[in-house]
Amino acid sequence: MVVLGIDAHKRSHTVAAVDAAGRLLATKTVSADAAGHLLLVRWAGQFGERRFAVEDCRPLSRRLEADLLAVGERIARVPPKLMAKARDSARSYGKSDPIDALAVARAALREPDLPTAVLDGPPRQLRLLVDHRAGLVAERTRVINQLRWHIHEINPDWQPPARSAHRPKHLTLLRGRLADATGLVAELAGELAQRCAQLTVRIGELDRQISEHIAVLAPTLLALPGCGSLTAARIVAQTADITRFRSQHAYARHNGSAPVPVWSGNQQRHRLSRIGNRQLNSCLHTIAITQLSTTHPAGSSTSAASPTETPAGKPCGCSNDAYPTSSIDASKPTPRSAP
Repeated sequence: MVVLGIDAHKRSHTVAAVDAAGRLLATKTVSADAAGHLLLVRWAGQFGERRFAVEDCRPLSRRLEADLLAVGERIARVPPKLMAKARDSARSYGKSDPIDALAVARAALREPDLPTAVLDGPPRQLRLLVDHRAGLVAERTRVINQLRWHIHEINPDWQPPARSAHRPKHLTLLRGRLADATGLVAELAGELAQRCAQLTVRIGELDRQISEHIAVLAPTLLALPGCGSLTAARIVAQTADITRFRSQHAYARHNGSAPVPVWSGNQQRHRLSRIGNRQLNSCLHTIAITQLSTTHPAGSSTSAASPTETPAGKPCGCSNDAYPTSSIDASKPTPRSAP
């Protein structure tokens, strides 16, 4: 079995072929276009049984993966943190495309259970919509902040209520007042108010589009108390393909809800995990907090740590069976037993 590690870039891809022992066999650099991908497939044909390994940087490698999958090649995705260990253990010094490609190949040899690349499906489209919406919301926030400073200079009494400057009724009233005002500041404020109204309309359209997609993709998530359309869409978009996780525990580790052991000797303790996908973890936190603040407590999604697992004053951040939710009750210290 020959592993071909690929260091992907915008304009070129460098490939390093290694044998089962990790010895370098050959290297090649091709252009990052359809012609270069075809040349890469032809060059790789000389190695017989083979497997590609690509550094998991999908904005750079998505086209390459699609072309390789189209001709039946197998591709493993190598997390960048594994490459650092491979480079540190190498006898060569420095950093170059061939060195990075060799590190990718050796990391794939060392970790046989890496996730495999698949063609993008509906979750990819959903992630594009969610990311685009997040960008527009951030732009609208910047516009509102600048607009409020201009309004404060013109007339502080015109300020809309807090957290409601994007609402149509407030924008309509404000634009009417600014139309009667004179001066450059009023003119700029009017443009910002108009831009804020346009962004609000587009964000609403994206919300409806996301709701339609998620209702088809994940109706079970929508049925979960505390999980709205946007939260469910973020979960599906960040998870991508759930089948790439070998178990519920692997997914819990990925989203940061699996507990981290911090004990030695006979006393077992765990703490909150600070690793994993923080966007997924944020979604789980939102669901849990919403459940606890409504008539639908988290219940089975949370479990308090037992005194034998977590001593008083040492809260456990997650339950051992978290899938995918983290423990909320366990974040409270276990009361000491009466003497």
